[in-house]
Amino acid sequence: MYQQKSYHLKKSEADRKWLHIDATDMVVGRLATQIAMILRGKNKATFTPSADNGDFVVVTNCEKVKFTGTKWDDKKYFWHTNHIGGLKQRTAKEQLDKHPELIVMEAVKGMLPKTSLGRKQLTKLKVFKGETHDHQAQNPQTITVETKRKNKV
Repeated sequence: MYQQKSYHLKKSEADRKWLHIDATDMVVGRLATQIAMILRGKNKATFTPSADNGDFVVVTNCEKVKFTGTKWDDKKYFWHTNHIGGLKQRTAKEQLDKHPELIVMEAVKGMLPKTSLGRKQLTKLKVFKGETHDHQAQNPQTITVETKRKNKV
């Protein structure tokens, strides 16, 4: 019996597009899952787990994202200064005031593989505060992301 060979995408065959997402009034976790799928290329028929064939994603209005529940006060962001006793933390509300783009970046980073391929895929994510971004020359195609919870039947 004939066995069909599995398809493996080559680096030269990757067809990458630039996509734009407006994050106004979107829940962070649901937005991040959709962005992570696009960055990995899982929305394409040519998905190959070991190859980087995802698209570039430009996110604007990151300061207008939402959290559900009491995450604005309970969720903490940690980092270390590389000095003794240098562990620092901020609540999500403080992070929104100082660096709102890091809220989306950290959420997407947690949903990508913890490998060198995942770090390379994260470099294709560009997050901006406000309406404007630096990538007009790439003509990003604006898409709407489905972030609503589906009702259980």
